[in-house]
Amino acid sequence: MIFLFTDFGAAGIYVGQVRIALHQRAPKVPVVDLLHDAPPFNVKAGAHLLAALAQRIPAGSVTLAVVDPGVGGPRDAVAVVADERWYVGPDNGLISVAAARVEKVEYFSIGWRPDELSASFHGRDLFAPVAGMIASGRRGAAKLKKKEQLAVNFGAEDLAEVIYVDHYGNLVTGLRASAVSRERVFVFNGLQIPYAPMFSQVAAGEVFWYGNSLGLVEIAANSASAQQKLGFIPGNQLG
Repeated sequence: MIFLFTDFGAAGIYVGQVRIALHQRAPKVPVVDLLHDAPPFNVKAGAHLLAALAQRIPAGSVTLAVVDPGVGGPRDAVAVVADERWYVGPDNGLISVAAARVEKVEYFSIGWRPDELSASFHGRDLFAPVAGMIASGRRGAAKLKKKEQLAVNFGAEDLAEVIYVDHYGNLVTGLRASAVSRERVFVFNGLQIPYAPMFSQVAAGEVFWYGNSLGLVEIAANSASAQQKLGFIPGNQLG
């Protein structure tokens, strides 16, 4: 399978073009939209969000990951195989957290280039074709060359920031909940945010934090938007 992780926006014109490119190279491989509203331009937030989502991606699959504000610049194009899961995307740190949290990882520069490569859409013109090649068993066509490490590596450590705001206004952070004491009280603009195990155990409108379904610390409000109450956006640090 091929999984798509981008900041392109699900309602825009870009995802469909990427899917066409994938179909041309791997017409029989199923494609799953993992996320298309990763925080725009925020590579570090995207890296931690991808690492959390990657826990449920099956071995043997390929994830096309593109949050690439430096598109067209000098950053390398890479393919990474981490515990039997392939990732294709820019070498700007986006894949680095997922790669740092596995037992076995290999890094490759991508040598293949299309006859026409736009300056602004490597997701369609470069990364999607290579992801299709790998997913369809034609790895040699991608002209992969082993490299020792990624140029940008954020490491395996957690990120004490908001990395995503969901449809409900819940604030997903880059902190893994298993490493945070349930006695911890976060503070933002003077407001204390205590732990509660679930929504039903706090009053309507009350803000709290809990361990979400991805295993991350999430700040939420019962039947309300925590983002509207707190004004958090991706990149805001937790206190």
